[in-house]
Amino acid sequence: MGSLDVIEAHARRLPALDERWEPRAYGREELRQALVAGGAAGPAGHDHDNVFGNIRKLVDHDPDKLFGLSSMPEPFGFEEIVRLVGDAAGVPIDHLATTGAPDIDAGAVLDACAVMGERLAVAAERRERVLFATGHPADLDPLYGSIARLAEERGARTITPADGETWFDRSVDHEWTIAFHGPVAMVTDGVRPRHTHRPEAMRRMLAADRPDLVVGDHGMAGAAIEAGVETLSIADVNDPALIVAKAQGRTDVVIVLDDHVPAENYWPCFQAVANAFRRNR
Repeated sequence: MGSLDVIEAHARRLPALDERWEPRAYGREELRQALVAGGAAGPAGHDHDNVFGNIRKLVDHDPDKLFGLSSMPEPFGFEEIVRLVGDAAGVPIDHLATTGAPDIDAGAVLDACAVMGERLAVAAERRERVLFATGHPADLDPLYGSIARLAEERGARTITPADGETWFDRSVDHEWTIAFHGPVAMVTDGVRPRHTHRPEAMRRMLAADRPDLVVGDHGMAGAAIEAGVETLSIADVNDPALIVAKAQGRTDVVIVLDDHVPAENYWPCFQAVANAFRRNR
């Protein structure tokens, strides 16, 4: 399949977005409850064992957990990173927990989304060039696409660098291709867009064209932060690298939520971003 065919098939699999994805005023409590009901906040989808295991892998410099970031995670060790993740999620995590899962505070998600919206509103006012990119296309593509269209309507310019660029990856014995669904970048293996932590696609996009601002996650965000591009990112509690990068002072905005729930359930995040645009008119 060509990249266009892959993206068309991907688009057909995505859910239809309803009226909740049209910007309008919602009460904060309604948005909080919707985040928990949809699974983006509340008990995380990863238990403590998974979260702690990934933090230990980051401490051990596992490339899959570094997201393309150097100088990571020093000066922080295991217990400090557990604290950082809990702080970012809005609920402290007991580093000795053996059962259950961490919690994500819905209010913390909305607050971080508002900060993202405020920065994007400034980007729109300045007509900045913004690159949206995800390593979680099945879940986060509709959210990014909706935010990108909102930013474009207000004056921001989205860019699509290195679209169609392909390279061979010996570690997996197949090619990767950068493809865009509208304004949102992702990587495909020639069959479908893939979940990835790898930074290589973002490195190639930045080599082709450097934006003023990146909105992304996983290695897409990590590579942009590493390159010194201002980045607004999303991270799950079991993917601590971006949270640590914020603690290191390398990035300012990291929204901590469950990044693997049905795509339509992220509508409260979109509304929180859209509300920030309204406030900044």
